[in-house]
Amino acid sequence: MPKLNVSESVLINKPVAEVFKTLNDYNTWTAWSPWVITDPETKVKVASDAKSYDWEGPISGSGGMKITSEKENERIDIDLNFIKPWKSYAKVWFNLKDEGDSARIEWGMESKLPFFLFWMKKMMTNLLGMDYQRGLSMLKEYCEDGKVHSALDFKGNGSFEGCDYVAFKTNTNIKGVGEAMSKDYTKLMEHVMEKHSDKVAGNPFSIYHKWDFANGGVEYSACMPVNGDIEMLPGMIKGSYPTTKVHTVHHKGAMHHVGNAWSAQYGRKQAKTFKINKSLDPVEEYLNSPKDTAPYDLEANIHFAIK
Repeated sequence: MPKLNVSESVLINKPVAEVFKTLNDYNTWTAWSPWVITDPETKVKVASDAKSYDWEGPISGSGGMKITSEKENERIDIDLNFIKPWKSYAKVWFNLKDEGDSARIEWGMESKLPFFLFWMKKMMTNLLGMDYQRGLSMLKEYCEDGKVHSALDFKGNGSFEGCDYVAFKTNTNIKGVGEAMSKDYTKLMEHVMEKHSDKVAGNPFSIYHKWDFANGGVEYSACMPVNGDIEMLPGMIKGSYPTTKVHTVHHKGAMHHVGNAWSAQYGRKQAKTFKINKSLDPVEEYLNSPKDTAPYDLEANIHFAIK
């Protein structure tokens, strides 16, 4: 059976003893779990000693976790058993390292894929790595601020109004997409708002043409809706997106947590909550501009075109 190994880390600006206390108490996990936030109907049962945890959700499936050993402020070992969508077992651990007033946390997992899913190894490794990154980012905020700056509102089926737009189209890696988009939108919005503000026709948005989870690549267009012609910069393109039915998840909070909404949508796509329209790419619509809002005040709609 193909082996699966995942490991991600984060620096948390709290003493290692405080972070250890959070990690070895399953009562805290629902506050920062990268899976519970995307599947709020998940039912969670925490043991009286807070050392084991069972879950069942319509998107996240079902299973259980149990702390099997602890070395205070240094390491926690966990047995993880999946029941649905397929039975599997994993060894999970947290390594904690004291760095003065901060703690370096490594979250790792070792498992095996069912033999018939051998072709998914690379993709699953990258997807789980992204889940671990989301979880560690939320753990960091939970430990440092006492709360996670991310909330999802599941809007369900609706519509997205079509528009003409100008855009910069970019290929990059998934880990670098935030920096690449920041550059694209800075250039795009400064040009359009300075010279053609009277032709702006709505909220800026991104069209995601390709997510290559196996190789970690992404292709997107950073778009501004416009009415009429505008002066084109080198590399700028024109396009149109039709009015269409969509399934929408709304994210409010820190921009670096918008991946929670994307994960929620992809989970529902895989669970066939809606029937995807494969002819149209997903859209991320910024209700508040990423450039003009405070770090924790971003609002964005993630639209998946449906039939």
